[in-house]
Amino acid sequence: MTTMRAAVCVQAGGPEVLEIREVPVLAVRPGWSLVRVMAAGLNRSELRTRQGHSPGVTFPRVLGIECVGVLAASTDPALPEGTTVAAVMGEMGRRFDGGYAEYALLPNALLMPLRTSLPWDTLAALPESYLTARGSLDALGIVRGNRLLIRGGSSSVGMAAASIAAAQGVEVVATTRRPDKAPGLSQAGAGRVLIDDGGPLAADGFDGVLDLVGARTAVDSLRLVRRGGTVCVSGSLSGWLIENFEPIAMIPSGTRLTSFHSDDAAGAAATLQRIVGEVEAGAYRPNVDRVFGLAEIVAAHRYMEDDAATGKVVVSTR
Repeated sequence: MTTMRAAVCVQAGGPEVLEIREVPVLAVRPGWSLVRVMAAGLNRSELRTRQGHSPGVTFPRVLGIECVGVLAASTDPALPEGTTVAAVMGEMGRRFDGGYAEYALLPNALLMPLRTSLPWDTLAALPESYLTARGSLDALGIVRGNRLLIRGGSSSVGMAAASIAAAQGVEVVATTRRPDKAPGLSQAGAGRVLIDDGGPLAADGFDGVLDLVGARTAVDSLRLVRRGGTVCVSGSLSGWLIENFEPIAMIPSGTRLTSFHSDDAAGAAATLQRIVGEVEAGAYRPNVDRVFGLAEIVAAHRYMEDDAATGKVVVSTR
């Protein structure tokens, strides 16, 4: 094929700035291979990029920081054509076009080969959310028998973390702003769900807090862990910056504050293959909330912007 359908973000703005267009399929070049995209998970960072909040991003741009698919043309001898691959981050959908398209030309360094029998829509729910969840739990040092609080639990990463942690024998407590999302969190593995009304949480003594809300809640999260416990900030649902943050005054003595970013996932390909194997074995169930077609990208972004999802929103490009 010489052309393909792509959801092009033509300028910064609301969901309506995403337009389905027929665009050229880019030719491979040294160090880059062409992926036939089968599905792509949606992420809130793409919403903010669309709104114009990602520095350095120019428009028009095909968004999408992750995708799964099949190698259509490869320049990597270790990755033959027809290989199932996933790709995450590395400036996808920002510096170069990403996963909201039928094809994506991606750097070979981003391509993670996978062996899997999972349906494409299920596989697409795993890369960004589950790599972030797994990496965050590792950063927290959470082990069987620990108490874990997940703030922003009904996000895709929160649901993934609840599923993984519960399967490992961790006591999971999760928060959500919306009571109607509590049943979904319970199904994902949360033994207790707290409704976050914007004030301090009436709970403490956790071994770790995975904070996906970020700026609004990070300081409050620091008081919720036991001495020696850890808070890991891995999300920014409430924004990027903590105003007037004073580390010495606000981090309790003996408490650790860390973060995780999916670009930091050492051995990401092996970790993702492990996650795929665990899902195939039934250790936990991916939390796919809804699947949209590529032509429904505007509706998908509205759905995400309205905070309607409990879990992962996926776009199918097939």
